Amino acid sequence: MTRRYTTLIEAGELAELLDEPDRVLIDCRHSLADTALGERQYRAGHIRSAHFMHLDRDLSGPMTGTNGRHPLPDPQAMAERFGRLGIGPGVQVVACDEANAMVAVRVWWLLNWLGHPEVAVLNGGLAAWTAAGLPVTTDPPAEPVPRSWTPGLSLPTADAAQVLNRLASAGMNLLDARSADRFRGENETIDPVAGHIPGSLNRPWPDNLAADSRFKPARRLREEFLAVLAGRDPRSVVHLCGSGVSAAHNILAMRIAGFEGTDTLYPGSWSEWCSDPARPVAA
Repeated sequence: MTRRYTTLIEAGELAELLDEPDRVLIDCRHSLADTALGERQYRAGHIRSAHFMHLDRDLSGPMTGTNGRHPLPDPQAMAERFGRLGIGPGVQVVACDEANAMVAVRVWWLLNWLGHPEVAVLNGGLAAWTAAGLPVTTDPPAEPVPRSWTPGLSLPTADAAQVLNRLASAGMNLLDARSADRFRGENETIDPVAGHIPGSLNRPWPDNLAADSRFKPARRLREEFLAVLAGRDPRSVVHLCGSGVSAAHNILAMRIAGFEGTDTLYPGSWSEWCSDPARPVAA
């Protein structure tokens, strides 16, 4: 394998990789409304050799009631979980979900966070794969050869205390990836409190996608993020969403757009923030 993919990979490019050594494909389809749906879909048909990882069970840590709906897992435990699928240094990883990459970006961010940058998201997901006439199978993947590796945390995070302490600081700009109506405190059906963190900006993650659920071109993404930031330093951005998952969509989109130093995530996001009534809320 001569080329390494670190942001996006197209369906045709992935098809050419399937018989290459040192590559792992992860299917992480998921529905917040029916958390068992993704695994059922995977069993009904998936890309050959893909392993299934569940957002709640495999890609998140345990919830305490105050750390959000999808807390970050322990780094070493997550590295071991990935290692059991054959992921280790030099292995190309590709993550895919149904179409829009809402959960695939979680795999992408986690591996980058753990110091494994050789991971890409299938652009357009399984929908793009099947639209290209490429086959799916119900056969389980071959038993992987486990790999052992030690993670080295490579992406920055911010916790609730850091966000609270810097709300009035020009050095931090919060970028919320939730839908505009939830950001405004309307139609909140997931978290117990509606609204957003005071002073934060809104960039709904679906805005990163074209009509075919593939990411928009880099130049257009760059123009749109600069418009949202309205003169603020992109390197000051801290990303959040409802539970720290779809915020990674904006992180990947900014990476595609050529921004540097814009990878900071507030993992607990709104679901953690609103669990403490002492924290300020805007609507």
